[in-house]
Amino acid sequence: MADQATVSLLRWLRRQLREPTPQREHLEAAVANDDPAEARRLLETFDFTPAQRGHVKQLIDEWERTRGRR
Repeated sequence: MADQATVSLLRWLRRQLREPTPQREHLEAAVANDDPAEARRLLETFDFTPAQRGHVKQLIDEWERTRGRR
């Protein structure tokens, strides 16, 4: 079951990346497979503003913090 951090990340990504491109699908797969390192790697391939990039990095940080609590 997805925790709140991964749900928040997926919702944010879907709002920002409205078209389901292969790049977005790979990022979603990294989240679904509980792989924050891959998500961080893929994040660098997106053309986000500094504010967007900072926000998604915070979401990934929260995801990583909550991984140990499951």
